[in-house]
Amino acid sequence: MKRFLLLLAVLFGTAVQAQPFPNHPIKFIVPFPPGGNLDFIARTIQPKLAESLEQPVVIENRGGAGGIIGADYASRQPADGYTILLGNTGTLGIYPAVYPQLPYDPTKDFAGVGMTSTNAVLAVLNPSVPANSLREFVAYAKANPGKISAGVAGSGSLLHFATELLKSQAGIDILVVPYKGSGPALNDLLGGHVQLLIDAPTVTIAHVKAGKLKAIAVTGKTRLAALPDVPTFDEAGVTGVDGSGWQGIVVPAGTPRAVIEKLSAAVAKAIADPEVRERFSSQGLDPASMTGDEFSAHIRTEVPKWKAIARKANITVE
Repeated sequence: MKRFLLLLAVLFGTAVQAQPFPNHPIKFIVPFPPGGNLDFIARTIQPKLAESLEQPVVIENRGGAGGIIGADYASRQPADGYTILLGNTGTLGIYPAVYPQLPYDPTKDFAGVGMTSTNAVLAVLNPSVPANSLREFVAYAKANPGKISAGVAGSGSLLHFATELLKSQAGIDILVVPYKGSGPALNDLLGGHVQLLIDAPTVTIAHVKAGKLKAIAVTGKTRLAALPDVPTFDEAGVTGVDGSGWQGIVVPAGTPRAVIEKLSAAVAKAIADPEVRERFSSQGLDPASMTGDEFSAHIRTEVPKWKAIARKANITVE
């Protein structure tokens, strides 16, 4: 009888293993609190992923340390495709350049599934600041050194880099205040506890349109279609503020190639969906398309790029 039960257990286990991927829910890790750019992207594409994969895709916000805690958690999960991470320029590109003891290595601990989007970042002010343009803000900051505070979503993040580049390129003295994510930083900006925030348009654009924040400049070479009256940094007279970001999905290294390819196809289908593209565009996001191999290669080029930028701008993370 025992041998019969053992045989049944083995056969059952083999049958479970033989079931096609996926056969149970998938965890979708967002390494930031709700309310930020990555959270918006994840919640926009999550229903489309669930539809393609025919399984629930459950979003888990694991914020902390500018995305490091969530990314580290994802890197240590089984390499079976049932845990996916939505990373970004900071977690997968910049952090290895500025953190000497990062608990994970984006190029060794993850395999690319696909890029989802790219975006410029937008500089916005609390209405209490007596400036309506970047030039006016720079003049005000120079007249009040050390009295302006800028919130940033995570030390060493793209948003931190953009803020430090604004400081150095404009020659202004402002206090940089790191937050665990964009949501908390935005709340303090709206409350007047900080006066400046440079973040993804997804975070601030609704408040700009509602008149609760003042937009003064956007990174990149072209203006945002959603805010055509807001000039680029170059147009506004401050060059060298590089803040173009990207986002994409990765899985733990060692995930079977067939699983990655199935996930990659689901991501590509979601990004091609007209509803997703419209929502992205309304928030200043540009849909992107890369295969898993292409995204892995992209990540490998980002670390040396940001190391060079950090060295040139003298940006350090303590």
